[in-house]
Amino acid sequence: MGASSIHDFGTRLAAVAGEAAGVLERLLDDAALDGEIVRPPRLLAAMQHAVLGGGKRLRPFLLMETAALFGAAREGALLAGCALELVHCYSLVHDDLPAMDDDDLRRGRPTVHKAFDEATAILAGDALLTLAFDAMARGEVHRDPAVRAALVLELARAAGLGGMAGGQMLDLAAEGRFEKRRALATDEIETLQAMKTGALIRFACRAGAVLGEAETSALAAIDRFGVAVGQAFQIADDLLDLEGDAATLGKAAGKDAAAGKATLVAALGPVGAHARLEELITQADSALAPFAAKADTLRAAARFIAARRR
Repeated sequence: MGASSIHDFGTRLAAVAGEAAGVLERLLDDAALDGEIVRPPRLLAAMQHAVLGGGKRLRPFLLMETAALFGAAREGALLAGCALELVHCYSLVHDDLPAMDDDDLRRGRPTVHKAFDEATAILAGDALLTLAFDAMARGEVHRDPAVRAALVLELARAAGLGGMAGGQMLDLAAEGRFEKRRALATDEIETLQAMKTGALIRFACRAGAVLGEAETSALAAIDRFGVAVGQAFQIADDLLDLEGDAATLGKAAGKDAAAGKATLVAALGPVGAHARLEELITQADSALAPFAAKADTLRAAARFIAARRR
């Protein structure tokens, strides 16, 4: 990406992040909703700490841009994107816990269990996850209940046993938490990462197409894009852990390498990982060929993911 295109993309990403922040603030308001009794202040404050402390909002951005590609209503896509962001933020709260990755910093601030306590952090993650499905099921997301049901089903599978949560379990096992550590083959690492990180990014892309009621062939193309971008994101993240610093990243650097985590950077080496990253961006671009210039923003998103520095 040239300097001008990077600036243009960054401006667009920041604009979506600003829109998402407003919706997330409303979702985390202190007023109880119909069916709720009261929102405990400490729990709500922990949830707000987890969600409203910054972040690029890349997943909502991918969902909204894909939805725009298929002519879906922007307001519904924004709410769906924020529902997805709540799932992502819940996962960070739980991943940071001492029983998981044991991190003290997230986005340059104390992690939720450090700012509050472990019990509050667990409950905050639980509440964010359930609030996500509350938001995704709302009529504002799409007029057709069948579309909303499809989104809820896909999000549940992307986030759960065979998706993100399952991928975290595979990651812990690869660290030797439950039995003797063994080196994973490249395809095993790719499976782990497709679940732990890639599943929600893939969902973001698919969800936009589902909102736009895309035809089967178009959804398949977007799915290929989402798979490639999800894997690219994880490789870029692992390279940042290796090559970045805490001040830039807003979290501890080098922890994955020190813990011996199973990554493609470790398997392929930095040079091989950079080469694989370029291959994935080419695959992502190829997947968008049916959409021609209409998908240029998604192409820019893929390049941004590969080139990001934090």
